[in-house]
Amino acid sequence: MAWRTGREISKLSDAGSRPRFQGLTKTILTMRGSTTKAELYSNGDQRITDNILQTSNGELLYAGVTSKELLRTLCNLHLVGYEPVVDASIKVLTSPLMQSALFRVPVLQAVKYTAYSHFCAGENIAEASTTLKNMWKLGLRGIMDYGLEDATDSQSCDKNLTDFVNVVHQSAVLPSGSVSFACVKITAICPIQLLERVSNLLRWQHKNAKFKLPWRQEVMPVLANSSPTYHVKVAPEPLTREEENDLSLAHLRLWKLCEACDQEGVPLLVDAEYSSVQPAIDYMVHAAALDFNKGSQPLVYGTIQAYLKDAFPRLSLAAKDASKRGISYGVKLVRGAYLSREVELASSLHAPSPIHKNIEETHSCYDSCAAFMLEQAACGDGSVVLATHNMDSGRIAALKAEELGLSKEDPRLQFAQLKGMADVLSLALTHAGFRVSKYLAFGPVYQVVPYLVRRAQENRGLLGNTALERQFIRRELRRRLQESAGL
Repeated sequence: MAWRTGREISKLSDAGSRPRFQGLTKTILTMRGSTTKAELYSNGDQRITDNILQTSNGELLYAGVTSKELLRTLCNLHLVGYEPVVDASIKVLTSPLMQSALFRVPVLQAVKYTAYSHFCAGENIAEASTTLKNMWKLGLRGIMDYGLEDATDSQSCDKNLTDFVNVVHQSAVLPSGSVSFACVKITAICPIQLLERVSNLLRWQHKNAKFKLPWRQEVMPVLANSSPTYHVKVAPEPLTREEENDLSLAHLRLWKLCEACDQEGVPLLVDAEYSSVQPAIDYMVHAAALDFNKGSQPLVYGTIQAYLKDAFPRLSLAAKDASKRGISYGVKLVRGAYLSREVELASSLHAPSPIHKNIEETHSCYDSCAAFMLEQAACGDGSVVLATHNMDSGRIAALKAEELGLSKEDPRLQFAQLKGMADVLSLALTHAGFRVSKYLAFGPVYQVVPYLVRRAQENRGLLGNTALERQFIRRELRRRLQESAGL
């Protein structure tokens, strides 16, 4: 397939000829039973300042962006970066009043021309394709993310699968190379209640090795010794015959979606979701990987959320087990998007939070996971999508890739950001020669409201990033104004 054979994987250059950076050291791995931990150091506690990412040249970064587009972006960033507006928006969009058409229609119209237009690519594949083509002119690729999640029955799962497959086939007619990935949430093709049941059974077996799960396939590990199991206090009831049948249907849906991606040469990203269902999601992804990741490049990628304390142990266990099986391991690294939900769930069960205690620990975990996967990629044992809006993490990873001799065009390493966020980082990485994609969420406005609510919640922790983004845009608009005035 094109995504497997289109590019030769670059070999590591000789150690003596590749560039070295004193600020970075090789990832340190320590073994503790079956878990490992990596650390990446960058000039002690100093911020990375190497100029691998040229962010100071706004004229270069925004060369393909009109002043009107910059001004619209600036206004939207002010809105999403202002906490009172964020809080009010969440309350409105999650209000029971949204069940009333008299309230819902005007609210969705307001959303469509503000947050929706900023974060989303359009209401259908045609509008999303237009957005992608405009980004492709800037050197940015697109991850086609149809906004479906949280199905409740098999009928809605089947319908969602049809929609996802259609998106994959329609993506194939877009400019060659412009679509880097298709994207799916497992909760859209498997009832969430079943995912919760399977996750609890997997957790109980993890705690009690003698507990048998007759339906379970032998796949890469989905839980580590440090993974929380507070979700289940007593042995869950076995799956009923009907539930086992529904699980088989869910596996089949994912298999059909992977098959469509394989046919069209478009790899598939599977998003991470709530911890209550994540073990089942990882289990399904790993099962699909056994069928579709047998080549030099993975077709199906799972996702690791670095704000979880067990993120690195789970990542390293799965990656190393995949290598032993001769499977090409693919993963997307994110910080995480369900913080409030996870903290509230743990608190309600009188359990410690599964989230790192502060943002600095999350940053450290993310950079450690990234360093580990970059080394896996350099050795030909893995592929990684570094989904980050953090400028320091992007710069650290870019430096690490150069240190390891990874080609900037090597598909084993890709960067990604959400549409409407961290455009400075996206454009700087692109101008540095790396493969960069934007997450293009699309679908009817009412359908992607949960996605928009999470973006709003995330922005509480990304105010610093939006402030930096606004600063760059204002500087460039000021430069253009002065230039037009002959100053």
